[in-house]
Amino acid sequence: MYCNACGATVPDDSMQCPECGAPMRAQARPVSPPMKMKNYLVESIVVTICCCLPFGIAAIVFAAQVNGKLQAGDIAGAQDAANKAKMFCWIGFGIGLLVNLIVIIVQALAVMASSGAQM
Repeated sequence: MYCNACGATVPDDSMQCPECGAPMRAQARPVSPPMKMKNYLVESIVVTICCCLPFGIAAIVFAAQVNGKLQAGDIAGAQDAANKAKMFCWIGFGIGLLVNLIVIIVQALAVMASSGAQM
């Protein structure tokens, strides 16, 4: 690194310039690009529309928090929000699938019962 006052080369760990004695300020290190993390927002919206509204909405809420927490530097919080969004997506998908299967079975039984009653 270089001294801002005189331009002399200064070792990185020095607190002052060996040439002019000027105090060295800590230079900012380059900021690394923000970490990418899957937020499950698309999956949450699909679960909300197609499967189970309450769990889909909960998944959307947590999915929407992921990017904001990443930008704030809260990686653990972002990971937690992403995990909760994923969990609510799977719960909503499972409940939606179960309810649809029950509806199909009930409809099939109703069709069989009505066709048996007409004979």
